Amino acid sequence: MTLRSLQNALEANPGRFPRFVLPDGDYIPAHAHVTEVGYVVRNFIDCGGLTGMEEKVVLQTHVGSDADHRLRSDRFATILQLGSRVIPSGDLNVDVEYDCCVVAQYPIAEAAPDGEHLNLILQRGRTQCRARERRESETATGCCATSATCC
Repeated sequence: MTLRSLQNALEANPGRFPRFVLPDGDYIPAHAHVTEVGYVVRNFIDCGGLTGMEEKVVLQTHVGSDADHRLRSDRFATILQLGSRVIPSGDLNVDVEYDCCVVAQYPIAEAAPDGEHLNLILQRGRTQCRARERRESETATGCCATSATCC
């Protein structure tokens, strides 16, 4: 989901409480705070030797001791608006960072109203081998035909 799509969903549901739904169906605790809106740029070189860049928005959540805290959609939308000072585009995809036992990032797949909640459905992020993907798209014989194309 892009930042613009998330912003629109929050603004269309101002009285609802956003609820982050983890890939396994559990929830990030309802009293979690969104403590940062970040713009992340990752420059990389893959195992095939090609360079690339990825950009995204990362929302950091923090579960504090204030169990009575509840973030409403209208307040969440305001927090995202503040992020426009550091985020160059609303077209960037959004990940939610959550510290359960390790810090993990989950892309937001969709926003779905559900009673008093606005469910933000999180999906599992995946690692990938870009060299393999390039090679498989070039030929049906598969990856790593030569060591120069893949690790």
